[in-house]
Amino acid sequence: MTIEEFKQLIDAGAAKVPADMVIENGTLVNVDTAEYYPADVAIYHDKIVAVDDDVDDYVGPTTKRIDATGKYLVPGMIDGHIHVECSKMSMTRFAQATVPRGTTSIVSGLDEYISTIGLAGLDEIFAEIDQSPLKVFWGLPYKTPYTIPKSTIKYDVSAKDHQRLQPNEKCYGVWETVREAVETKDPDTLNAILAAQKNHKPIFGCSPMATGKALNQFLMSGVHIDHESYSHEEFLEKARKGLHVVIRESSVTQFLKENIRAITEGAPGVARHTSFCTDDVNARDILAHGHLDHMVRLAIRAGVCPMTAIQMATINGAEAYHIDDQVGSIAPGKAADILLVDQPGTFNVETVISKGKLISENQQVIAAFNPPHRSEQLRGKLAHELMQPQDFDYHVTQLAGTATVRTIHSVGPFVRKAQDVELAIQDGVVLPDPAKDVAAVSVIERYGINGNQSHGFLSGWSFKRGAIATSASPDDNNLVVAGVSAKDMALAANTLIESGGGQVVVIDGKVIALLELPIAGITTDLTPEQLAQKEIELKEAAEQLGSRLPDPLFYLSFLPITAIPDLAITDSGNVDYTQLAYFDPIQKISSPTEKS
Repeated sequence: MTIEEFKQLIDAGAAKVPADMVIENGTLVNVDTAEYYPADVAIYHDKIVAVDDDVDDYVGPTTKRIDATGKYLVPGMIDGHIHVECSKMSMTRFAQATVPRGTTSIVSGLDEYISTIGLAGLDEIFAEIDQSPLKVFWGLPYKTPYTIPKSTIKYDVSAKDHQRLQPNEKCYGVWETVREAVETKDPDTLNAILAAQKNHKPIFGCSPMATGKALNQFLMSGVHIDHESYSHEEFLEKARKGLHVVIRESSVTQFLKENIRAITEGAPGVARHTSFCTDDVNARDILAHGHLDHMVRLAIRAGVCPMTAIQMATINGAEAYHIDDQVGSIAPGKAADILLVDQPGTFNVETVISKGKLISENQQVIAAFNPPHRSEQLRGKLAHELMQPQDFDYHVTQLAGTATVRTIHSVGPFVRKAQDVELAIQDGVVLPDPAKDVAAVSVIERYGINGNQSHGFLSGWSFKRGAIATSASPDDNNLVVAGVSAKDMALAANTLIESGGGQVVVIDGKVIALLELPIAGITTDLTPEQLAQKEIELKEAAEQLGSRLPDPLFYLSFLPITAIPDLAITDSGNVDYTQLAYFDPIQKISSPTEKS
């Protein structure tokens, strides 16, 4: 903002410059004071300049007037922690899916883009964000990769990046600081935290299942916010120890029903220090249920009063992330992000204003969502040669017999445990066994850095045939392939290598479903509706493999996240996160003459 623009804004507050838009005859939901009362709102450019019982003095000949009779005026909602890239939607398409549903701001690390295109590539992403109606408050990841031990990505964020970028006006804090990085006293992490303390930037934490001494140790870092609580007891302990706690309701991890008990059954005062996030959400769920508006409705159904639920979606998060000077409430000087809803108790978002522009009116989208031209830098390329079926065989020195293997057993989207299973060895290859619910899995480094490829085994997936693959796979977005047929695994991998990234299902040598992700190999400019249809096709195709998981491609994409208890797999190997170390899937090999 130039000083002349600043002067104009000040004059607009005094009604010396006509407003661009006024909202009249509505009932204000004042989240600062927890009040409902009649109020009119005047907007100049992208700022609120008046909230009074009458704004006639702000109306000029070209001022747009919106009649909000019978409607409630609510601040635009804030998603406190989200990996937009995990939705597979580009920033423009994600805004198209969420802003008309009332989400006008998000907090994100854009970390999946960093892993694939590096920090320099974010300039193009930020330019896209500036042209969209969605605000993105960016936190620089504490470091990348997040994986412990370290996997391979395009760019490693280090303490030097924090020294350079934390003072930048685009940086609002330190993103996704995991407890284990503090526990191990990782030098890059500690230096990033010390820089944040110097720059007065909040530290966003990630400490699933941390309680007692482990939590106390984590809090020594000065972490301010945490979005990972698996139980209401854990949630309550974190709140009692001073953390701002964020309830997560993603596409595969619905924790609101459990976490909200810390408020409805524990301590009601926790609510004022609680906000919402979706973390990882897909297009079809947003279209079917909503986004943060869905979370508000769920909280109300769980027994939270409407005002409190709305505060949790707005001002609470704004204060926690130190952005309440810009967003979170409807007040002069704040961003013109305003929702018109039918009633606080039912919370149906009918009209949305974001960045001072009318985005939707009476649930009809008015704004245009046009993705920008994509540079060569953003076009997905998997830097790997085409693969052969034998590349997916797990070779051992013994030609025949059996092997006791440690599988990565999925017992939930965010819980993976060890399960030992005996498999046959044939011609020196340990064979996956559909009858024993064991599939093969492999992660291939996709950046052309070291050519890593790991091999392991999965259980709990019920695969009977075929293979699936994804190049959208946080935290490193390498190529992940799983299946019970080496030929189908090779075809799945090659299809994505040739497509420049995506997700695919292969059965008996045929591609059954394919979603291409041409932007950095992880996102697409398909409309939310088109993407949702592709997601349905992939899910139905994966079910043809025999899988009974709620969303096999989602589960597959999360396999390289080492922080998910207990086991994971990256391009560097199979990981036991309880030990912060690699493990050998082959526990024992027996000859044909030995007893199992």
